[in-house]
Amino acid sequence: MKILIVDDSAAMRMIVRKTLRLAGFEGHDFSETDDGAKALTAIKAAPPDLVLSDWNMPNMTGIELLESLGKEGIKIKFGFVTTEATPDMRLRATAAGASFLISKPFTPESFKQILGAHIK
Repeated sequence: MKILIVDDSAAMRMIVRKTLRLAGFEGHDFSETDDGAKALTAIKAAPPDLVLSDWNMPNMTGIELLESLGKEGIKIKFGFVTTEATPDMRLRATAAGASFLISKPFTPESFKQILGAHIK
């Protein structure tokens, strides 16, 4: 499975990747970008099976990325890994097509529980 991790923090991308491995999701093809605009370009060039995105990033936020994908008719499993997880954000994410929203701080156990239905 191809998984794209989108976060403006290199440290957070590394933590997400490590947490995925600790949760038992090693052996997948991981790629990374540091903002939504770059992610949109990468997705159009080689669509991943799953996108794990931060919400707040420069150039294009995660929700703007998801909404852009929807407007272009690009259907990909998409979830957020973010520090902010207000009820309004969860509603907007779901309305835009997000499959899940994982709140930071997260654990390998929370990744395993939430992502288990989305990563084979």
